[in-house]
Amino acid sequence: MRFANATLPDGSRVDIEVEGGRIAALLPASTTSVGGDTVDLGGAVTMPPLVDGHIHLDKTLLGLPWVPNQARGNRVADRIEAERRVRARRTMPEAETGANLVRQVVASGTLHMRSHVDIDNQLGLRNLHEILKVRERFRDLVTIEIVAFPQSGILKSPGTAALLDEAVAQGADLVGGLDPVGIDGDLTGHLDPVFAIAEKRGAGIDIHLHDGGEGGLAQILDIARRTEAAGLQGKVAVSHAFALGSVPTDSAARAADVLAKAGVAIMSHGPGGATIPPLKLLKEHGVEVFGGSDNIRDAWSPFGNGDMLERAMLIGYRANFRHDDELALAFEMVTAAAARVLGLKDYGLKAGGPADFVAVEAGSLAEAVATRPRRKLVVKAGRIVARDGALV
Repeated sequence: MRFANATLPDGSRVDIEVEGGRIAALLPASTTSVGGDTVDLGGAVTMPPLVDGHIHLDKTLLGLPWVPNQARGNRVADRIEAERRVRARRTMPEAETGANLVRQVVASGTLHMRSHVDIDNQLGLRNLHEILKVRERFRDLVTIEIVAFPQSGILKSPGTAALLDEAVAQGADLVGGLDPVGIDGDLTGHLDPVFAIAEKRGAGIDIHLHDGGEGGLAQILDIARRTEAAGLQGKVAVSHAFALGSVPTDSAARAADVLAKAGVAIMSHGPGGATIPPLKLLKEHGVEVFGGSDNIRDAWSPFGNGDMLERAMLIGYRANFRHDDELALAFEMVTAAAARVLGLKDYGLKAGGPADFVAVEAGSLAEAVATRPRRKLVVKAGRIVARDGALV
């Protein structure tokens, strides 16, 4: 099968020849009719699949009637408590609402994701089991990496450390953490079990860190130190890392050098109300920066739709990206950079690679990020799985 007249992100025009679910060749674009087994992309910008580096499939309420946000304050702890109340009244299992979200994100071109899944002494491993069902159900459409996430803390939720360990044993890919000081009030007491489980199970780590200022920065630096000591370079990420955007630039630059040396990646979703890490500075210092959608229509936020091209625009908007090369960085955060963090070895639009790609009507990659047009086609293993923003 051939997908003709594709414009690659670098502006070159090619035909994509597909055999056995893989890209057999990237050929000079056709100038004449090329037969019946051909899809003419008409010059659409054709990009590798989008990658969501931070999503919460178990939290979404997509498919349920509208649920107003019930948090009584703006602290992380307030939102955790509000979510408990919403969770207690949930009328649809997480496997179904999560499936609703997966369908939506696949239709927008996301074919890989990292989902955090709540683990605590009230939930036990229930949410993990629900999202494992989702992963199995959609395994032919999307890859789902799972983080065992202690949303209620580790020390504040006694028994959670053992549950995190068991979660990784039962199928989670990474162990998570949450504001060691801001939630648990004990940096060492929180990080000790996280790193111990990762070393024991050979798992990666992804820690939510909302704490700002010098206190938050100290936590980030301790995570980097532990990462090097444990030999986990390239397997650790800090999500949000608001502190990097709330300290002086020289402090952030020094921290960037430490993070780069330790191989610790930084995730940002382009937060609406919090400080955003200095993405260009981090990148210039060798830190892997990647993007995620975070909360989507759940007890934490009424916003979000899982469209990672739109998320790239939001990241660019919050970071004050105005030039094409800056928009290319925002795009990289939701494609190649996120793929590297997720360890996707066979990723990219290239001869010999998987025939996974997304086509959009735009004149350039920068225009695609800025205008985030509806996806013309989403192709998985050479098969069209979505057209005009809807699954086929």
